Amino acid sequence: MNLDVLIFAAHPDDAELSMGGTIAKLTFQNYKVGIIDLTKGELGTRGSASKRMNEAKTASEILKIKARENLAFKDGSIKFNEKYLKIIISKIRKYQPKILFAPYFNDRHPDHIGTSQLVKEAMFFSGLPKIETKENGKLQSAFRPNKIFYYMQTYEFEPTFIIDITETFYTKMKAMYAYDTQFHNPESKEPETFISNPRFINFIKARASYYGFKIGKDYGEAFYCEEKIELSINDLLNQNNSK
Repeated sequence: MNLDVLIFAAHPDDAELSMGGTIAKLTFQNYKVGIIDLTKGELGTRGSASKRMNEAKTASEILKIKARENLAFKDGSIKFNEKYLKIIISKIRKYQPKILFAPYFNDRHPDHIGTSQLVKEAMFFSGLPKIETKENGKLQSAFRPNKIFYYMQTYEFEPTFIIDITETFYTKMKAMYAYDTQFHNPESKEPETFISNPRFINFIKARASYYGFKIGKDYGEAFYCEEKIELSINDLLNQNNSK
């Protein structure tokens, strides 16, 4: 199945936290979206890898995505290597998306940085016929997506563009809350983490509100592109001047 958009994430919940509102906006407009998680998040302090997989399934249903895979790479060890690179190339060729999303290339978590590098290189090399990959034993054709965009995690950047997620913000939050082992629960006996601190949810809401305000909307999600982006005349004329 070909997809319109393919999102790569280091861990289950990364995509929902970073761009869940944009994913929902895409799927609600009938675009075909998929997520590929590189690890099962087995090093996570709270919950377990098996619980995380069930949570990812629930979140995927909420967001109405068409495909989700987990590559089961070793959590905490996402670094560039030829094996990982070829696997990611094969997934790009399998789904043939028009657009890729990946973590921004500078972040607090080393796995996010490693994922960003792998996806960027895989996007380029997926277009080279002399790099051979197979899916179910069948040789794949070379294919390269049109663009790669980077989503924001812990560290911020100056956005290339901001997506209005006002209509899908609460769907984003519902998909996030599907990962209930990861977030604040006063009854939990597990150790507190960076994202289980109750202030973390307030941070996610405040960031969405901040970037929404930047474009004259209630909520927004920020993205970065290393290349220039073309705007049509309609895009130009429909810019909101209320910010």
